[in-house]
Amino acid sequence: MLDREDADPIFHIYAAACLYYMGLYDQAEAAAEQNRILFHCAHKTSQEEKLMECHAQLTDSLEDQLSLASIHYLRGHYQEAVDVYKRLLMEHKDFTALNVYLGLCYSKLDFFDVSCEALEGYLQQHPTSAAAVNLKACNLFKLYHGKAAEAEVKALELKGVSPEGSDLIRHNLVVFREGQGALQVLPDMLEVCPEARINLAVHYLKQGQLQEAFLLAKDLQPATPQEYTLKGLHRDPILTLTDIERAGLLQAPSL
Repeated sequence: MLDREDADPIFHIYAAACLYYMGLYDQAEAAAEQNRILFHCAHKTSQEEKLMECHAQLTDSLEDQLSLASIHYLRGHYQEAVDVYKRLLMEHKDFTALNVYLGLCYSKLDFFDVSCEALEGYLQQHPTSAAAVNLKACNLFKLYHGKAAEAEVKALELKGVSPEGSDLIRHNLVVFREGQGALQVLPDMLEVCPEARINLAVHYLKQGQLQEAFLLAKDLQPATPQEYTLKGLHRDPILTLTDIERAGLLQAPSL
């Protein structure tokens, strides 16, 4: 279609978007004729100067501002993302899905109760949304315990939705159940959920299978406190369960 003389220019954007989601960021950048795609490619390829150039070209359009908020989130600038989403919600009150993005940011900021509040309006309209229910369950896990989180997930079944249909929820049910079923679920999730690797490593540590845990953590590039803790324990040749508990190394759900 792109080879046709009368090809619609939008096809270049579609092709670039496909290349981006395939992880072919350099090819996506070469094919892109849209600033937003270039913006995200620059983030993925760590081109800081290019990222700032694209940032400067963003407009106040809804699409550009959503793109900006997502980059803030991906870079760990959660409060900046909150500010964008709140402003967009004031301008587009009927865009209730923005509340889910807002809830994600608040959860990352450890405002789990505020995250739950942000989700309520969306869940009233979309009670079978696996993404929203999963996020609320993660918040309840942090606020209370695994049983509260699992009850929230199980409520989906009463609405005719199987929690087992979502890889994210299957992963998190292992966490909510304190590692039950870890060896049956987590190995297949290593390329799906980033948290699966560290959660499986924690499970191995708690079972005394240090070599298996260390093999998983060997190439880990730590970015969170839990990952730094795991990396530090990886350097300790003699570990006990007490060491792991003192380090506060617990399995974490995936948002």
